Formats: sequence, C-alpha cells, structure tokens
Amino acid sequence: MSDEQPGQTPLGDSFGAVAEAYDRGRPSYPAEAIAWLLDGDAKIVLELGAGTGKLTRGMVDQGHAVFATEKDPAMLAVLQERVPEVSAKVAGAEEIPANDRSVDVVIAAQAFHWFDHERALPEIARVLKPGGHLAVVWNFFDMRIPWVRKLVEVMGERSATSSSQDVLEGTDLFGEVEATTFSFWQDVTRDTLVDIVASRSYVASLPDDQREAKLDAVRALYDDYGRGHDGMQLPYTVECFRAKVVDQSDSATEVPADASHEQPIVSDGTDTDMLLIDFK
Repeated sequence: MSDEQPGQTPLGDSFGAVAEAYDRGRPSYPAEAIAWLLDGDAKIVLELGAGTGKLTRGMVDQGHAVFATEKDPAMLAVLQERVPEVSAKVAGAEEIPANDRSVDVVIAAQAFHWFDHERALPEIARVLKPGGHLAVVWNFFDMRIPWVRKLVEVMGERSATSSSQDVLEGTDLFGEVEATTFSFWQDVTRDTLVDIVASRSYVASLPDDQREAKLDAVRALYDDYGRGHDGMQLPYTVECFRAKVVDQSDSATEVPADASHEQPIVSDGTDTDMLLIDFK
C-alpha cells in the first residue's frame, strides 16, 4: 500500500475501492533494486503490506520463496490473481502469522509508514532468522522534471521523503542501516496517469465530485504535456533501506544441550504449514 501524505491522518482503508486502479497504474520496482534489497542468493521472504503484488512479482521472478501479507482483502485478491504461486494471507505487520526465526528477509514496499512501529518492529525481529534483515523500499516521483512538479501540484501531493531510516535507527532491534537509491522511468498513457492519481489514498477518500475534479485536472495536464497514444515517461527515484536484525536469542533463551548440533530445517517455500502459521 501507499500513503503519499506522511504525517497526516492514516487513510489505509481507502485502497480496497481502487485496487484495480492501483494495480494498473502503480509501477513495479527495478530488478537491480530488488536484488540489492534482498542481498544475495534465493531467500525465504516475507512481504508485509504487499498490496496488489507490484514488488512480489519481481521477487518471485528472481527465484525467492515469497510469502505475502496484506490487510486489505480486495488488494490481496488482486495479488493472488497476479502472482498465484505465492502463499498470501490477510494480516497486518503488528501480528505476523509466522514462526519465530523463520524467514531470511522481511520487506515492505510503499507500506512501512502504515505500521504501528512499536508493535511491528518487535514482530519483524521475532520472525527473522539470525543474520536476516528488514528491507524497506519507496518509489518517489523525480521532482527534477518540470512536468512532474506540475503533476504533483495538480494532485495536491506534498513532496516528501520517507522517514524509514530514522525509524530503524531509533530502535535497538536492528543494526546499522544501509541505504541506496535507484532511478527508472515508467511508461504512462493518459489512462495510466489517471490510475496513478486515483489510487492515491488521499484522492480515493475524497467525495465523488472532488475526486472527479482532481482526475479531470490530471487528464488536462496529460493533454497539455503528453503525446497521445504514444504516451510519455514518468521518472522515479527508488529509495532503498536494509538493516540486519540484532540476535537477542542468547540472552532471551538457553539452547538445550542436545540441540546444539541440530541442523536447521530449510524450506523451499512450498511447505507453508512449516514456515508460516495459518498460511494455507
């Protein structure tokens, strides 16, 4: 999911009505960004706030075993249609339906700000294996382009960067935060641009007449700047963060003497009952 107005009243319940527009309009993520976020060979990945699967598809295509959660059933239904090989469940980040120390990476795309961090971060730390990490990614409009600045003005969207790094650096559950950025261009048509704006939470929650007035303004903007059926390109900056979990198991519990030489069970992602509670 995404809320492009950080700091304002949460509007996360607005997405179900625009799930199809979200899926049509929102961009995916560059392959190189996904590779950096997951950091290495095939992983067992838990995606929180997975939306309609804009990131999910790319992670599966890179060979990772992905399990997805999303609070909005309508959004999750689209994900299940788009990425049917992924085990997915309606759930939030504050009560993760996963066993302790069961996943290599927990990842959130356009969703981290929706979480109740005081509850979600301990849950994320709980399900990560020792040496595992949390990854957070955001797509932001590249405001260096004049027509993009005009688009943001028409949308009424406040220019902002994420606070993910501040949140992660403010907890002792995770280690040093690594950060990097990538850039890419999304091919858009008039309809795509309307879907991008219509799927914004603060637009979806407007009264019908105000929402249509805003979308009409977006259509007019495209007519001024676009190239008709040839479309145009919308530039993005991709902000990526990752931080390893701090393993506190030594101080929290004692390992039984007869278990010291046990080999960990490794899942190929198909045994969902073993890996994730209630993932059916």
